[in-house]
Amino acid sequence: MDIKLQDEILKRRTFAIISHPDAGKTTITEKLLYFGGAIRDAGTVKGKKSGKFATSDWMEIEKQRGISVTSSVMQFDYNNCRINILDTPGHQDFSEDTYRTLMAVDSAVMIVDAAKGIEAQTLKLFKVCRMRGIPIFTFINKLDRQGKEPLELMEELEEVLGIQSYAMNWPIGMGKEFLGIYDRFNGRIEQFRTEESERFLPLDEEGGLAVDHSMKETSYYTQALEDIMLLNEAGNDFDEEKVLSGDLTPVFFGSALTNFGVQTFLETYLQFAPTPQPRMTEHEEKVNPLNEDFSGFIFKIQANMNPAHRDRIAFVRIVSGRFDRGMTVTLARTGKTFKVTQSTQFLADDRETVETAVAGDIIGLYDVGNYQIGDTVVGGKKAFTYEKLPQFTPELFVKVTAKNVLKSKHFHKGIQQLVQEGAIQYYKTLHTEEIILGAVGQLQFEVFEHRMKNEYNVEVRMEPIGSKVARWIENEEEVKESMTGPRSMLVRDRYDNYVFLFENEFATRWFQDKYEHIKLYNLL
Repeated sequence: MDIKLQDEILKRRTFAIISHPDAGKTTITEKLLYFGGAIRDAGTVKGKKSGKFATSDWMEIEKQRGISVTSSVMQFDYNNCRINILDTPGHQDFSEDTYRTLMAVDSAVMIVDAAKGIEAQTLKLFKVCRMRGIPIFTFINKLDRQGKEPLELMEELEEVLGIQSYAMNWPIGMGKEFLGIYDRFNGRIEQFRTEESERFLPLDEEGGLAVDHSMKETSYYTQALEDIMLLNEAGNDFDEEKVLSGDLTPVFFGSALTNFGVQTFLETYLQFAPTPQPRMTEHEEKVNPLNEDFSGFIFKIQANMNPAHRDRIAFVRIVSGRFDRGMTVTLARTGKTFKVTQSTQFLADDRETVETAVAGDIIGLYDVGNYQIGDTVVGGKKAFTYEKLPQFTPELFVKVTAKNVLKSKHFHKGIQQLVQEGAIQYYKTLHTEEIILGAVGQLQFEVFEHRMKNEYNVEVRMEPIGSKVARWIENEEEVKESMTGPRSMLVRDRYDNYVFLFENEFATRWFQDKYEHIKLYNLL
């Protein structure tokens, strides 16, 4: 591999931001883009009065609700690194999309609300990161408001998440009395709300302020020094290897809304975040990012990123080598080869044609229906497939029809495209071929209904059939229609596989006792 390409790959840092809704995830994304020069004015998520919305929330419903329901991809340069941020949905109803996004990153930044601590969705997403063994960096947000004691938050990280932590900096005061942070890593104090020239204050050899300053007279400064002494004596040691293996999380305190501590976090993160990592094929062979041959996998498909053109974009994480626009690639699943002439990179909905990209980058390929989530694309002569992406078992189901039968063509096209994005799952009944949609959470149905109306001009009627236990069948050939009943509906999924939808767990057990030879299984 030529040295120039190797250097380009080693500059990449690709991470996802994970958190519970409202912890400040989209706000911190904005600030990072602002530092990278990607945007001139960092807007907050709920800037409704000013008409200013967060750059990373491009879908209409996201702007209305102030939440992220799709995973945006943003790229910018900072300190000689090329950074790819994936802003994931925080809402639990979209955990499947987030789960797949976490398959496409090399590290994760976990945002924790200082007042609320570790919340349910944070815990769920954290577990996915742990399962993959990816490094996790923690940013404890909203220090400009009153919150839990910093030592209590550190304890929570270790007890609730079961991960060792190391405070890279430490708050001096909180809420209205928030004075700044004691930066252990850089050996300085960073003042809150002050002139840029006075932002950093030096420390002396004992770790106290090396200059005369009014902060010294406060109890908050004294308390911070006591806490630091305790951390130095009884806390964990900083260990870069443990950070890279996902066993130790560096912790940063700050306030994304007031843009405090974010730049310090970014600069330190870039020193320790991993470069692009190898990925396993389905035959458990590791593919090295520095391998010259281009390869990547599709972790997301998004319809109508430009409603005027009704287009669809397949998001590809490049795992190895270099992508060049116009190159010929092979779709491993079908063996088909084709030339890629339309490729893009993103700043939320702002796209530009990308001529070249390397391992670690995320690119968008224009899709006319060729791709599926989990597909592998390769540029070399040898085709192979990367390990499968997870799929969740849906829990809620609705029957869906078009209110206007004359719009059935648009109705079927809309459903087909939105199902391929992976947020909702498609089933149909055996003879009547009624369409049933399954989802992990109710909000997915609301987003589906909203997008069908706004993007495909089709109003839909959704009839809830409640929560069901969905089970796939290993030995389909032994299934008979007579096995169905009021508590066990047999349907086909979008790949034409049989699926039983049971009324509840009791009905599932009753079926398994009666038909022991039928082997049922569920997805994640």
